[in-house]
Amino acid sequence: MRASSGFRVATAAVGLSFAAALTLTACSSDTSSNGALTVVASTNVWGSVAQAVAGDKVEVSSIITEPSSDPHSFEASPTDAAKLTDASLIVYNGGGYDHFVDDIINTGNGDQLSVNAFELFGAGAHAGEPAHEGEEAGHEGEEAGHEGDVHEHGEVNEHVWYDVATVDATAHAIAEKLGQLDPDNADVYTANAETFHGRLAEITAVTDGIAAAHKDAPIAQTEPIAHYLVESAELNDVTPADFTSAIENGNDPAPAAIAATRQLITDKQVKAVVYNTQTQDKVTEDVRATAEAAGVPVVEVTETLPEGLDYIQWQTNTAQALAKALQ
Repeated sequence: MRASSGFRVATAAVGLSFAAALTLTACSSDTSSNGALTVVASTNVWGSVAQAVAGDKVEVSSIITEPSSDPHSFEASPTDAAKLTDASLIVYNGGGYDHFVDDIINTGNGDQLSVNAFELFGAGAHAGEPAHEGEEAGHEGEEAGHEGDVHEHGEVNEHVWYDVATVDATAHAIAEKLGQLDPDNADVYTANAETFHGRLAEITAVTDGIAAAHKDAPIAQTEPIAHYLVESAELNDVTPADFTSAIENGNDPAPAAIAATRQLITDKQVKAVVYNTQTQDKVTEDVRATAEAAGVPVVEVTETLPEGLDYIQWQTNTAQALAKALQ
């Protein structure tokens, strides 16, 4: 099911049961009931990044873990609200993607720290500029993001976990926050973030290779979830703007936009179709079937981690699948 977030319309529910959970946890501290530090991430993508930094020093859990879930339309339960309110540190995407986290943070019922990846993106992480969580990003970071990388349709792409530089900045911000909460292990967290930084080269080695061999190769996407992956590989997304814009806004594209997209594929004007498996409907399933019938490779992308993989493995596998499709 498609839903809106940021430039989609957020559908996270904040009902009476949700409010009740916040009331029950209003007196929470920045530690769990046994006094241990806890990190809670909105999705297991950011949970994996946090775990890489926390190591075995801090318990890390994630709210959204199911590969079949669509984080854009996720509805937080009272239990989810309680976990977030009780967390020592919250790590989330931001930019309206996981809006339920902002709803909880904005109640002011908890005293936890937070790391917002989209704010780091807006503060310059995507451009490789230094960005520190200690600085007040807030609305300034969000505005910078809106002025920064955008879809060709003029809308900000909030799927920043596909942007390696922003993920790197997020890992270092997590280390900084954990160091504040646990000064005795601050050096460990910093070292773990540096190790994670080094492993990100496994992803960029693949995307750099794609850029060298297939620069400006035309591809299509059912929706631009992997926008930053495509951008780093220096590929050309030629999906009709009307098609992608409609999908992003949770609407069915106009028949002309669907026909134009199908024509690109049947005429083999694209080298691959990047397909989001977590927001499938009849329109996107038809695009996939058209690609398969035409012999155009389909590259699957997701918004949560597949079972048994960490962030580095997942993103490396995805980049390798894209490289293989373009051969």
